[in-house]
Amino acid sequence: MKNFKEFRKAALENPEVRKEYEALHNEFSLIDQLVTMRTSAGLTQEDVACKLGTHKSNISRLEHGRGNPSWSTLNKYAAACGFRVKLEAVEDNPAST
Repeated sequence: MKNFKEFRKAALENPEVRKEYEALHNEFSLIDQLVTMRTSAGLTQEDVACKLGTHKSNISRLEHGRGNPSWSTLNKYAAACGFRVKLEAVEDNPAST
């Protein structure tokens, strides 16, 4: 049985899979940052939900990439964890992909 790293490496050899994987990179990065903010603050999903006046299930959906959070939601989530959101625009350089 392959471990995940071996599976991913093999899967990414397929150009179609690689293209889709790279297209989702920013979404995965955002999800990782959300969870990192919360855990760095020592908070549970329930803690963040209480601070935002919402349900734990909403925080779970946000952290699993299900939904399309508004800028306001991202700012509130970050503030609840003791962080702030910063937007960075970078030039898309097709030659580097």
